[in-house]
Amino acid sequence: MPHSLKVPDARVVFTPSGKRGYFPLGTPVLQAAQILGVDIDSVCGGRGLCGRCQIVQATGNFPKHKINSKSENISVLSDTEKTYAERPKKSLQDGRRLSCATKILGDCVIDVPADSQVHQQIIRKEADAFDIEIVPPVQLHYVEVWQPDMHDPSGDLRRLREALEREWQLKDLRFGPGMLLSLQRELREGNWKVTVAVDYLGQVIAVYPGFRESLCGLAVDVGSTTVAAHLCNLRTGEVLASAGVMNPQIRFGEDLMSRVSYVMMHPGGDREMTKVIRAAINDLAVKVTTQAKRELDEIVEVTFVGNPIMHHLLLGINPIELGGAPFALATDESVRVRARDLDLTLHTNTRCYVLPCIAGHVGADTAGMILSEAPHQREAMTLLVDIGTNAEIVLGNNERLVAASSPTGPAFEGAQISSGQRAAPGAIERVRIDRETLEPYYQVIGSEMWSNESGFEKDTKGLDITGICGSGIIEVIAEMYLAGILSQDGVINGALAEKSKHIIPDGRTFSYVLSQGKHNIQVTQNDVRAVQLAKAALYAGIRLLMERMEIETVDRIRLAGAFGSNIDVKYAMVLGLIPDCDLEQVSAAGNAAGTGARIALLNYESRQEIEEVVRQVEKVETAVETKFQEHFVHAMAFPHKVDSFPNLAKVIDLPAETNMQNYADTNRVRKRRRKKR
Repeated sequence: MPHSLKVPDARVVFTPSGKRGYFPLGTPVLQAAQILGVDIDSVCGGRGLCGRCQIVQATGNFPKHKINSKSENISVLSDTEKTYAERPKKSLQDGRRLSCATKILGDCVIDVPADSQVHQQIIRKEADAFDIEIVPPVQLHYVEVWQPDMHDPSGDLRRLREALEREWQLKDLRFGPGMLLSLQRELREGNWKVTVAVDYLGQVIAVYPGFRESLCGLAVDVGSTTVAAHLCNLRTGEVLASAGVMNPQIRFGEDLMSRVSYVMMHPGGDREMTKVIRAAINDLAVKVTTQAKRELDEIVEVTFVGNPIMHHLLLGINPIELGGAPFALATDESVRVRARDLDLTLHTNTRCYVLPCIAGHVGADTAGMILSEAPHQREAMTLLVDIGTNAEIVLGNNERLVAASSPTGPAFEGAQISSGQRAAPGAIERVRIDRETLEPYYQVIGSEMWSNESGFEKDTKGLDITGICGSGIIEVIAEMYLAGILSQDGVINGALAEKSKHIIPDGRTFSYVLSQGKHNIQVTQNDVRAVQLAKAALYAGIRLLMERMEIETVDRIRLAGAFGSNIDVKYAMVLGLIPDCDLEQVSAAGNAAGTGARIALLNYESRQEIEEVVRQVEKVETAVETKFQEHFVHAMAFPHKVDSFPNLAKVIDLPAETNMQNYADTNRVRKRRRKKR
């Protein structure tokens, strides 16, 4: 009898979750996703009727995942998919497939679009309340133009110029050639009464039939994880609508360097990423104008902030030079272009202003944060920290500013964490641990109740508790340290396994079980290490700036960005994300980069201000600083190996230093448990 040949397994990675596994050839993609707990929607039970389980195969070589994802590594378009695509109002566009009808035939990377996920991403980048002095970049002027007749041969443009000078004393205005293409139609459609939009440089941007009271501008924060847009009334400064989406470039790489690596490995990859980010901005423009019941052609001004790699990709510049020393920018100056040059489907004359960058890894988003927080106008020594996959740090006051970036990675956003996920309904976002029993209790996004309160299960019945997001990761690890489960060096105390069922052997180490149910959510030793590496990189960068400024303490700390705005500052300090400071002087700055974009949108004078300020910022390059590694090693400890935290000690009892070297032996614990039986 011949021996049966074992069918080889295929390696599959799902993005943006990062979940991965091995599956037999012929396994439906939906089945693989469900086994791994990937967040993917399906209502019809895999019958190909609902179309909610759509996915996109990312093709190409992915060294990070050790996968060559070839197009032939998934099955060809099936009859089920063809039938679905032929149904009225149904489609499979942009290379999308139905995961229920697509089979795995080899190693592949599968992207789950946001609209195919059950738990839609919460983009926590709403516009923050902020006082902005309105100096509009565009002014509106309503005029009545004399109609042509047989006795006056002058052209329509000349008579419009005369009306603007007669009624508004506006002389020497500049009209672009494109204005002539629609001018006659607009004048006649408005019965010779039109509203003219003129910018602060005397350029006519648009002519609208009839009377217009206001126009709009769009402030866009192009983050590596999320893209947020705020539609503003240029006259009043009012935020008319805000919207955000996941950055579609995530499927090319979770972090910035992964995307640069993708470009290096895939010639033309930069053009792919430029195309998808511009498409996302167009979609956001439609979304916010629809919300506000305005028209796309009412947007006449757009401002952008973003880190240097996002900045380059938005502008269509290959970011490959930012992938290695000396991290040269194509330009560190502000950029002014037409919206049509960025393939944005707005008014034909809409202008875009991109804030200046500071250095290779300190970009226009940092410039926006400086413009928003204005440390250069304060005497207090201020630390600004925007925590993302790449943290930007600014330190200083009205005498001097220094800045740096630190490669924190995506751990704070849930990636690289075993039960991690981005902020979405059902994600654990708050954690407390009883100091005596080591019993955990938590809150999830979508409910105000704690898990130890009666009624919690009823209140969260409609939520699937799927994982733990960034703020929850910070709190659970800080609480584990405060409860004695973690040593100062970040080792899980396996000896406590006899005391608590929540501490379990996990290979050669231990894990802490946070929640059990449909999804077992736990914190592993590797999770702790991932957070330690991220927070040590951030703290080491901060220490370098403090040394450059020759100071030992800071007066105030502002945490910017979506992540920084949703973490408890006390726990951030317990972990050692930030240096010791009076906790009353530590606060969230909200989406400071986005606020800076709004300031630049609504006050054109601020553009010159930030252009002057960023030229005075001193850049510290962490990659070449010899002391970075020393600071990094010390910062691995909770909250720090050598730095003291007297302000923190006033409000919380920090554990005494313990040596957990012998507590990671799972065999010893198992033997003791057997003896007890």
